[in-house]
Amino acid sequence: MASNHIQRINEDIRMCLSEKLRQVKDPRVNQGELISIVRADTTGDLRYCKVYLSTLGDVNEKELKKGLRSCSGWLRHELGSSLSLRYTPELIFELDRSIEHGARINEMIARLDIPSDSGGSEEET
Repeated sequence: MASNHIQRINEDIRMCLSEKLRQVKDPRVNQGELISIVRADTTGDLRYCKVYLSTLGDVNEKELKKGLRSCSGWLRHELGSSLSLRYTPELIFELDRSIEHGARINEMIARLDIPSDSGGSEEET
């Protein structure tokens, strides 16, 4: 479990990157309808930060990761100028598929044929 200090830094990084990600001009990054930062996990020494992204719509994931890798230097520079940290962490981008997974589970549950409870308190004989 991360300390409170690291948790605050993670939240600051997430907020700053979500703002700066909208300013990226690379068409590989802006190809989706919506790209949001789900969470950020920073190491204890503030050297690396794994950023988890969620996308909505049809996105070429390989091109998106290339675009993010390409603009990571600029994002890191902007992050360093916005936050006052001892070290500006190197950004590692990962796609988070938890929303897709949850939607798939909800769809599977909806397809189940579960008889509804009659609501009465009848005893079995």
